[in-house]
Amino acid sequence: MTETVQKHAKRLHEQYIVLDAHFDLLMEVDLRRKLGYRKVIETEFLPILNAGGVSALVCSLFIESEYLPEMGLKMALDQVSALYSEIEESPDKIQLCTTYNDILDAHAHHKLAILLSLEGVDPLTNDLGLLQIFYRLGVRFVGLTWSRRNFAADGSHFHAVDEGHQGGLTEFGVRLVKEAEKLNMIIDVSHLNDVSLADVLERTNVPIIASHSNARSLASSMRNLTDEQIGELAIRGGVIGMNGFNSFVSDIYEDGDVSHLIDHLDYMVNLVGIEHVGIGLDICNFLSEIPLKPAGHTRDSYDVIASHRDLPIFTEELIRRGYSDGEIGLIIGGNFLNLYKKILR
Repeated sequence: MTETVQKHAKRLHEQYIVLDAHFDLLMEVDLRRKLGYRKVIETEFLPILNAGGVSALVCSLFIESEYLPEMGLKMALDQVSALYSEIEESPDKIQLCTTYNDILDAHAHHKLAILLSLEGVDPLTNDLGLLQIFYRLGVRFVGLTWSRRNFAADGSHFHAVDEGHQGGLTEFGVRLVKEAEKLNMIIDVSHLNDVSLADVLERTNVPIIASHSNARSLASSMRNLTDEQIGELAIRGGVIGMNGFNSFVSDIYEDGDVSHLIDHLDYMVNLVGIEHVGIGLDICNFLSEIPLKPAGHTRDSYDVIASHRDLPIFTEELIRRGYSDGEIGLIIGGNFLNLYKKILR
């Protein structure tokens, strides 16, 4: 009997480690724990992740602008603390990973592998010494900015805004990049503006990532990458995660779907090769109090893949487009894992 596309995708998700390189899980876990909930990841998220065959997540420490600057450090530490508490409550289900081998170990023991990332170094303010503290707490990825300016660099807005001249890396930002490289932390350039990204590229030759960015040639948001930027990341052995946020998938918000998302992947594969693409979906539909219908839009979701439960539809489309099993294995996790193996030791 011929294998259906759905069964084929399910088999691939069982065969390979499926990794989402960007997920804002911990701000939500921290919020729910402060409301009195326990075992939040095990009871509310693991069933969804398991249904989608997801094995590993890079979870960002993201701080809403309303808490900055005074509360940034506290909020980030609260999120780390929430994860540690969750692991204590569900030790057979969740594992904090800081190395490539940790991820393999978690997968072998049927645990969800969680890695930690700073989505913007706002919690550090301008104190470089705090980076090592976060390193010791398990953080291994450094996203220099979210879409706002901080002490390290200038960020890239989702859409054009009225602002003064954009800047690049500050003196603190340059020192931060060097320190992160010294600690074998992975630099993440998603959310940097073009000037800051160019500054990073000028100052490091190690593999860097854009954990959740698409191709600007297909969707014009400044959050996406130009062909030149994609090429520069590839030259350094970097990997780019496909972002499912509608506005980064299509300039016509209502038209964005999984097919358009994979158009971005196809475009990058043709531009720089299969080894430089992955998934960093940035799923936000689950976040508390998020407005699911932005003004002027009727679509029910921000995300073209609404939940990790639906991730197999991404893989099904890859199958339909003729990608081989080995190539799909690289896309759904292998490429990021190969990069982690080089740096996370």
